[in-house]
Amino acid sequence: MIKSKLTVAVMATLALGYTSAYAQSAQTDASQQSTSQQSTDQAPDTANAKKLQAVTVTGSLIPQTQIETATPTVTITADQLKARGFATVAQALQQSSNAVGSVTGPEAVGTFTQGAQTLSLFGLSPGYVKYLIDGRPMGNFPALYNGSDVFNNLSSIPVEMVDHIDILPGGQSSLYGSDAIAGVINIVLKKKIDAPVLDVRYGWNSNGGGAARRGYLADSFNVGKFNLIAGVQFESTQPIWAYDRPLTAQADLDAVGGPIAERDYLATDPTLGIDSYKFADPNNCANTTAGFGGTTGYRYRANSGNYCGSYYGEQAYVTLANESKTANLYTHATFDVNDNLQLYSDLLYNYQEQKYQPGGAADWLTSSSGLTFYDPIRAQYTDLQRIFSPEEVGGYQNSMNKQIENAYMFSLGGKGTFGQSNWDYDLGFTHSNDKTDERDYVAFTNPINTFFTNRVLGPDLTSTLGPDPDGYGVPVFEPNYAAFYTPITPAEYHSFTGYATTLGKTWDNMLRGQVTNASLFTLPGGDAGLAVVLEGGNQGWGYVPDPGYFNGDIYNYTADQGAGHRSRYAATTELNFPLLQQLTVDVSGRQDGYEVSGHQVKHNTYTVSLEYRPFESLLLRGKYGTAFKVPTLADEYSGPSGYYSTVTDYYNCAKLGFTGPTLGQCPGVYSQASYFNSTSGNVNLKPITAKDWNYGVVWAPTSKLSVTVDYLHFDIRNEVGTVPPDTISQENSLCLQGILNPTTPSCINAINAITRNQFGTIEDIYTPNQNIARERVNAITANLNYQVDIGIYGSLSFSGSYSDELKHEEQPLAGDPFINYLDSPLYSTDFKTKANASVTWSLGEWTATLFANRDGRSPNYLATTLDNYSSPGTGYLAAWVTYNGSVQYNPTKNLTLSFLVNNLFNKMPPVDNSYPGYVFGPYNSANYSVYGRQLYLEATYKFGNRSAQ
Repeated sequence: MIKSKLTVAVMATLALGYTSAYAQSAQTDASQQSTSQQSTDQAPDTANAKKLQAVTVTGSLIPQTQIETATPTVTITADQLKARGFATVAQALQQSSNAVGSVTGPEAVGTFTQGAQTLSLFGLSPGYVKYLIDGRPMGNFPALYNGSDVFNNLSSIPVEMVDHIDILPGGQSSLYGSDAIAGVINIVLKKKIDAPVLDVRYGWNSNGGGAARRGYLADSFNVGKFNLIAGVQFESTQPIWAYDRPLTAQADLDAVGGPIAERDYLATDPTLGIDSYKFADPNNCANTTAGFGGTTGYRYRANSGNYCGSYYGEQAYVTLANESKTANLYTHATFDVNDNLQLYSDLLYNYQEQKYQPGGAADWLTSSSGLTFYDPIRAQYTDLQRIFSPEEVGGYQNSMNKQIENAYMFSLGGKGTFGQSNWDYDLGFTHSNDKTDERDYVAFTNPINTFFTNRVLGPDLTSTLGPDPDGYGVPVFEPNYAAFYTPITPAEYHSFTGYATTLGKTWDNMLRGQVTNASLFTLPGGDAGLAVVLEGGNQGWGYVPDPGYFNGDIYNYTADQGAGHRSRYAATTELNFPLLQQLTVDVSGRQDGYEVSGHQVKHNTYTVSLEYRPFESLLLRGKYGTAFKVPTLADEYSGPSGYYSTVTDYYNCAKLGFTGPTLGQCPGVYSQASYFNSTSGNVNLKPITAKDWNYGVVWAPTSKLSVTVDYLHFDIRNEVGTVPPDTISQENSLCLQGILNPTTPSCINAINAITRNQFGTIEDIYTPNQNIARERVNAITANLNYQVDIGIYGSLSFSGSYSDELKHEEQPLAGDPFINYLDSPLYSTDFKTKANASVTWSLGEWTATLFANRDGRSPNYLATTLDNYSSPGTGYLAAWVTYNGSVQYNPTKNLTLSFLVNNLFNKMPPVDNSYPGYVFGPYNSANYSVYGRQLYLEATYKFGNRSAQ
């Protein structure tokens, strides 16, 4: 029944639970199961024998007798998830060798989706990955990644309910439709439980914070023709605060030029660059010293001036890992109506509460309040800034943002065989629904401005003293500076702060019918196969923030907004032709159609793949196809929105002579310029299109060894996205200085995207959704699996994977030259290479695993600001290698005890002292984690074994 040594090798590797292409056994038809139970005195049924040996693999709709196909596939099994110490599905996928791209998550403080996690394959957009659960599309997360991108949240998938995960790099749109440009990830849940199982787990972090508790209970039931599997998982995790880690507890002591204290009490003259800080405290910070644990005091910043601040400021009181409580429910039910029909139903439900502290919830800045004023006593224009200490807030833990997510995915259908034919069918309906309730702790504009106007500014004297002398049109105040430099009480703080609620929702309905025939007709190489799929449905998205974000009631913040829905259909055909014993051709084609607001968007995709087996232990494979991503509802229908933040005004810094290593000496009014980032949807967007191809080799000389090497190419056009504000500011500077050609489309866009105020500093950066032309990536991937018997000492199993981004270039706008991401750190901080490996030793009741993950080098901060590696101080950060370890012991056949350690040697990220001295945590949080060593104790108990009864 198994046709080659190559397949034997792959299946043997799978039996041991180590990475390789993996059969998706969850898709086996009920008719196959009932056939296998027929009386042994019946004559053999050749057709049913063919069905038994064929399995459905991710990457094909037709059951295959070969497990390795033309589509490279890497599988992470449930045993691997546990043995390698992965606490979550997100953690496992983010450490896969294909995930070389930088992504933001909980550790990237202050992002739009701090309560969600994702990944980037080959440095491409997170939205270019198609996520499936049991082969069905996963629902989208309501909030937008980076404020613009639709993506899937991996933090809500219950790891104990996962059977295995298939990772398929490369375009797969001809089978799976939109989004499958960079690849497909299929998360297959458990479909069989031999006995009731109880699993409990406790974890802690050796550096403090992050304690985790998890419990899992699952059972299966059988009543006649009815079968049910049900599981529940509960988990709670404590937060990790920045002050828990030395690297993030204070401003960088080793930064070039030394550390720079946070500006907790600051008065500036916005008309000045050099010496713009105008210290105004008559008590020389004496009243401020209790702030931030007694560390606030009189500070000086070169080229700026004096102020009151702390080296252990607000940035040390943000959360790097969220506090969370999660409950999951999973059920899988089947009813065997007869030998030709099985009804099925699946439900996956997730409830998650998260709390996190992004900082800056209620800082007060007169410039953001529109209250830049003229002080006639000091004869200067003035902006005031206040950052509130934990003592004033009453503890930052009392002003955390909250996110509640309710998500479920429900499927109902039937599958079976048409009579005694080779035709199988599957007709099912799937509904997914994801709701979020975000409660952000904010200040309210009128109360906070009224409070500080009464306390500090006093009455507007413009009508009595006349307008400001230079005609900027700002009000005139004679402030009480002593009151400004005096802390407030927690009661006063809470008088102008509270929660604002944002509600988000996505939903998706899909009716899907599939007909397959794995033995359509006979060719010299075997039976040809056919699959035809029809899909139809609709989907919607809505994101409704508190109205205060848009009418000015909420201070210093705005939000994304928008809503829309559309209907869609798709038709897919796949044909598999074993032309010869050694040669198989697979062809698939698909048409997707969308109707949005009265207009239609259609797109056709196709794939042609070849499998050549010159002898039974070797597979040569190749594939060429097209892929696409339809503009998302958020891409098209996001309303005008944005947020307040700070950015380096590189142009003004450069005019003062501060570039490269001296950038940290740039006056604070420019190096941390407050601005508003505005963005909006675009109904005129075109679909993103791509051409993908790959070729490679699979070699399995024995049943215990397999090696795969594949080369992949992506050519993507009409990409939808926004340019990061910091990148725009850098481009703006380089273009205005003439370092970049100011006549290129990108320079014109960067110049027009920035609006400056009457003082010449950045006021607004506009980053709308747009089709940003073209991106090309070439990459190579390799996988090795080997198992060896060492006699009385047990057995050893080795696995390894490696990815290398050989080329990554982008043409930002049509007419621009291509930018080489591998040589242009301004545009990319992705790892060029990534690798991991594991070795497992097994002997009797004992199993031990050591897993190593290596992230290749990445650019330092200074290189990203200068966009080169040749200037003094620029360069690469060294590769980062971490190790996970686990030991499992079975004292009885029903009990498994486990001890697992993530980051075995407590390795911190490579320190990057080229960051400015005001940075807390001199490392790239989109690339590295500062969590350190995490330890877990786990016990799993099975209550008997039904299969043995």
